[in-house]
Amino acid sequence: MPNRWPDVPDTTETAQILRLKKHTMENMRCIGNGPVFYKLAGRIFYRRNDLRHWLAKARRRSSAGEQPRGR
Repeated sequence: MPNRWPDVPDTTETAQILRLKKHTMENMRCIGNGPVFYKLAGRIFYRRNDLRHWLAKARRRSSAGEQPRGR
């Protein structure tokens, strides 16, 4: 089996995965509160594992920001 690169969606694909607008992803990237990303030759890419980690950190039990205990 050939060695495969990890799946790395770009900003548009990531916005679709997260059900956000591309502009929202761009704003979060500038502010620094979005998922970790890679910049290669002027293009932005995300690793799916980084997206999962970022989503897990954003998990809340209430809109007041209480984080759930444990998993």
